[in-house]
Amino acid sequence: MHLRRTSAKIDSRPKNRGPLSFQLLRDNRFALDRLDLKFRWGNYGLRVLRCHLATFSPGKIVPMHKHSEYEFHFIPSGKGKVILDGHEYALQARDFYMTGPDLAHYQEADKRDPMEELCLHIDIQQIGQDDALGTSREWGAELETQEAADCVHALATLPHVPVVDRCNAMQWFNAAYRAWYENPYGAYETMRHCIIQILLRSVENYTNCSGPFDLPYRDMNAYRYQLATQFVQDNYARPITLEDVADRLHISPRQLQRIFSQQQDLTFREYVEQVRLTHVCEALLKSGDSIEQIAEEHGFSSSNYLHYVFKKRFSMTPNEFKRQYRKPPN
Repeated sequence: MHLRRTSAKIDSRPKNRGPLSFQLLRDNRFALDRLDLKFRWGNYGLRVLRCHLATFSPGKIVPMHKHSEYEFHFIPSGKGKVILDGHEYALQARDFYMTGPDLAHYQEADKRDPMEELCLHIDIQQIGQDDALGTSREWGAELETQEAADCVHALATLPHVPVVDRCNAMQWFNAAYRAWYENPYGAYETMRHCIIQILLRSVENYTNCSGPFDLPYRDMNAYRYQLATQFVQDNYARPITLEDVADRLHISPRQLQRIFSQQQDLTFREYVEQVRLTHVCEALLKSGDSIEQIAEEHGFSSSNYLHYVFKKRFSMTPNEFKRQYRKPPN
C-alpha cells in the first residue's frame, strides 16, 4: 500500500497542562467491559461493546483491521502513528481519532515509548419512536431526539484525521469508571451521561464551533406568570402582596401587574382573590367550619371582608352558597 505522510492534523494543544491521570482505569482496565451498558438516546439505541484503557508496548503493531461499530480512540500518554484512508498520521498524548463502521485502520506504538489508548466501541442503532417513553413536546423529549440525531449525523461525516482532544472528552472515561467504582445512587444514569458526553465532545473536537441545535428559550412573561401564579396557589392562605411576589421574580411590581393583565386580563389582586374564593367554596361544601374559621384559614383578614368579596363575586353570601349547593348528608 502506498502511504502519504501528512501533517494536516488539527492542533490546538493546550499549553502548560499537567499529565492526565487515569490511575483508576489502569487498576481496573476492563471493568466496564464486563457491564452490559445499553440505553436509549432519542431515537437511537446505544450499546457499549468495549470501554477500557489499553496499553501498547514500544513498537506494538495493531494490523490493518475494521469494525462494524464506531470506535473512539484517545491517547492519554505516549506516542505512535495511525493509518487512516491511506494517510499516515503521527499520534501523541491528548490526540483523538474516530473510526466509523467499516473504516480500515492500522496503529503502531513508538519503537521506544509505550502508548496508552482509551477505547470506546459503541454500536449505534436507529430504533422506532416509543410513545410509552413520553414524546410529548411539553417535557422536552423532542429536544433530546433532535440532539441525538444531530450528533449521530455528525459522527457519520467526521473527517478521518486525528485531532487534539481540546474538549476534554477523555475525562469522561474517568467519570464513568468512578461511577462504576463508587457505585453511588444513580450510577447507571451517570455512566449513560458519560458515554453521551464522549460522543458529543468527540464531535465538538472537530467542529470548533457551536452545534446546529437551537436551544429552547422561554417566553419570559409567560414563565414569570407561571411562577407567580404557582407561588400564589402554594401560599394563598398567607398574606401575599404584589410587591413581595415581584421581588421574588426580580422584576418591578408594575411589570408584574402588566404581565397579569396580558396573560389573564386580571389584576394581581383579582387573581389572588379568585384562588382564595375557589378554596373557600370547596370548604363551604365539604367542611363544617364556621365562616370565621374558613375566612381565617383561606387568607381573608375577616369574615366581614370574605362576606363582601364573596357576594360581589357570586351575588350571594357564603351561607346562601352553602345552603344552595351543599348536599345533605346521607
